Amino acid sequence: MTADELEEFLAGAFPLAPRRYRVAAVTEAGVLMHLPATGEDERPGGTMSGPSMMTLADASAWLATVSRIGPVALSVTSSLTINFLRKPAMADLWARADLLKLGRRQSVTDVRLYSDADGGPGTAVVAQASVTYAIP
Repeated sequence: MTADELEEFLAGAFPLAPRRYRVAAVTEAGVLMHLPATGEDERPGGTMSGPSMMTLADASAWLATVSRIGPVALSVTSSLTINFLRKPAMADLWARADLLKLGRRQSVTDVRLYSDADGGPGTAVVAQASVTYAIP
């Protein structure tokens, strides 16, 4: 699936859910996602909140899987482990999700989060997550 097709799928699968993250690109290994920072994401100390970072990591792993298997909305997270590596500034976040394994019943994805404050994707990693999805 393309980035536009993933966006259309999300709009159809979750028509009433507010969603600020966007699919920037479908890559050879997975997807690149973008989350604009807002006041909703700020935690005390002026940093990006962990729940916002985990949401982006989970969504990007799911969409990396969906980009390969097609519009199957019933895939569910079976495991998510995240490592917060650096204190991210209150700036837009990027997620690069790379599929490590895509089988018939599960996918395993490595997700790396980057901050626009550091230069965006490909710069210093602010968090890393390993996410497993169960595929129906």
